[in-house]
Amino acid sequence: MSNENQIEIPQSFIALYVKPGQGRPNAGHAVVLERYEQCEDLASTLTEHASVLAFKENLSGQEVLRRCHQGLLADGSYLTEQESAWVISRLAELLEWAPLEHAAAESATIANVARGKNG
Repeated sequence: MSNENQIEIPQSFIALYVKPGQGRPNAGHAVVLERYEQCEDLASTLTEHASVLAFKENLSGQEVLRRCHQGLLADGSYLTEQESAWVISRLAELLEWAPLEHAAAESATIANVARGKNG
């Protein structure tokens, strides 16, 4: 049995690839699996950084998540806006913190500012 058959992609991640009104992802299973693994690995990697940032800077979980989210949306990021929001939601879950409020809306605003558009 191959490794990819053993990994279950959460519906919350698959939903990133389903357009409204459609029932199936707009990308193949291999692509979605690869993107999921990258996003899951990133969320796991960020747990230590986020914990240290919260402790050293005496920041709330919300502020740490917001800062991490801004970093993920910076120019040169390989993540989509939706993937960035998912990574931050997963990071909050891993740290047992409350999810970042309005992460999806913040993704769009930060991305527009980065592109030089008014949010």
